[in-house]
Amino acid sequence: MSGIVELDVLLKNMDPQLSEEEFVFCCIALQDCEKSFSQNVADIDPIGIFREEEGTTLVLSRKKADENNLSYEAVFKQITLRVHSSLEAVGLTAAVATALTKADISANVIAAYHHDHIFVPANKADKALKALMEI
Repeated sequence: MSGIVELDVLLKNMDPQLSEEEFVFCCIALQDCEKSFSQNVADIDPIGIFREEEGTTLVLSRKKADENNLSYEAVFKQITLRVHSSLEAVGLTAAVATALTKADISANVIAAYHHDHIFVPANKADKALKALMEI
């Protein structure tokens, strides 16, 4: 099944769902990502991994980060847009970012194959969900 590309259909059907779990973004230095990287990451169980020149970013539960003594700067909650958006859809991220900007809420967006996931500060998660439901 291919994803939806029409912005009006995406916005009408996005059905944002707020996770109760708290998440954090951690960075592992490149020198810590050698041969044992795969095994270490499997133990940490991140929901997202992204490699950059400066290091590897892990998105994982706050609980797992604390258990593994990983440092982080902020705590987030995840809002999943429960509509199958195409990776080639235009405007969904902009519409979400605009609504959250108007509500003075930062957003870290991760587009996966089936859904878009927005990580918002945990203390503003309910306000963010409301802002998205009003789009």
